[in-house]
Amino acid sequence: MTSSSPAKAPRSARAPERTEPAASYEAALAELEQLVAQLEGGQLPLDQLLTRYQRGAELLAFCRSRLEAVENQIKVLEGGELKPWDSQ
Repeated sequence: MTSSSPAKAPRSARAPERTEPAASYEAALAELEQLVAQLEGGQLPLDQLLTRYQRGAELLAFCRSRLEAVENQIKVLEGGELKPWDSQ
């Protein structure tokens, strides 16, 4: 039995949906920069736009959490208070 509804594009023709965590802060930042460029390009279909926006939000949260963790480690090393980078 055949369906008269339009066929969806095969999964291989679409951008892969990435839900795995980033390998590192640097990898997350690089992927986030690529996503921003794609989103700003304005050429994505709505479903891909939403998927990439969601991935960008995940990557942003990951980067923020990594930066917070590093900041907390620096606080420990500095005796409980963050000091400006330029003070020696």
